[in-house]
Amino acid sequence: MNKSYTKLFEPYTFPNGVSVNNRVVMAPMTTQSSFENGMVTTDEHNYYKRRTNGVGLVITSCAHVMNNGRFPGSLSAASDEHIPSLTKLADTIKASGSKAILQIFHVGRMGTSASIGGEQLVSASPESALRDDAEKPRELTLGEVSEMVKAFGQAARRAILAGFDGVEIHGANTYLIQQFFSPHSNRRNDEWGGSLSNRMRFPLEVTREVKATIEKYAKNPFIFGYRISPEEIEEPGITLEQTLQLLTALKKENLDYIHISLGHFMQSSLRDKEDSTPVIQTIKRHLGEDIPLITVGQIKTPDEAIKALNTGVPLVALGRALLVEPDWIEKVSNGDESLIRTEIKSNDWDDLTLPDAMWEYVQSRPGWLPFSTLD
Repeated sequence: MNKSYTKLFEPYTFPNGVSVNNRVVMAPMTTQSSFENGMVTTDEHNYYKRRTNGVGLVITSCAHVMNNGRFPGSLSAASDEHIPSLTKLADTIKASGSKAILQIFHVGRMGTSASIGGEQLVSASPESALRDDAEKPRELTLGEVSEMVKAFGQAARRAILAGFDGVEIHGANTYLIQQFFSPHSNRRNDEWGGSLSNRMRFPLEVTREVKATIEKYAKNPFIFGYRISPEEIEEPGITLEQTLQLLTALKKENLDYIHISLGHFMQSSLRDKEDSTPVIQTIKRHLGEDIPLITVGQIKTPDEAIKALNTGVPLVALGRALLVEPDWIEKVSNGDESLIRTEIKSNDWDDLTLPDAMWEYVQSRPGWLPFSTLD
């Protein structure tokens, strides 16, 4: 192994005492490949099995906590009936020595009524997302908000019973938790909206509910993470300063890590073009050393992974790099980084074990993966 990459393979111990073999995380990526009822398919098992060898921590694609919060092909953690299916997935990931984290979420206004049986989408407020095909959601009632908080706790309980090593609350990427935090999607005038402190209430209550569930049901140390998107481009939208205030509050909840969702790991502010400081450095400086961060975003090469670690974060997440090259860890550790696959060719499909639905999904997003039609 190239000595320059030694840091990638150093073990890391979370605040709760759980250790991982190295600093590389498999980022959560939507497979859209679960059965209609949310059960895990063989294609998904094969997809994870092919990519988890050598990865320190694996975060699954998002699992919905209620049936009205899913998109087509998403995992389900919405009922106890899904525990056996989730157990098989946890076992698949852990078989190679990786720690398995179940990411839990609710799609909110970012779904479609067709995917939830014709029901109207739900969100913090009846405000449509700024996209051409967006549907107008209905506002969750006070009682429904309380039920939603509890649903996240129940999903965490199922993750514990299924044998996962942890859960990650998905408070990023414009899904329901972010919708409550955002001044664009949350126009409520009750205790769940309006002021910044009221908009912070839902993510914080979900966090506390999950934490209480872990304390009640987990017999062994259980990793507890939270994913967040630092800014929005919408007006009004989430600002970096607002996110820093939410992070200050989250820091008090004894999380084991915060996962910063970025388009590029070294990107600066989306809203303040005069600020050239990488967002991850701003967040790291604000939070100090008390809570670990995971950074993600266009980390493809071992040099980029080392650059990300050198920002002071202890863990780096790889997404598309592991889709294109499932043997990324092995090749870097063996000194074969020059052999890392950087594009997908037509004769790679069997080796990559990408589920058909995932293949169709990435094909629909030009430029998302590097393709070649040459054999």
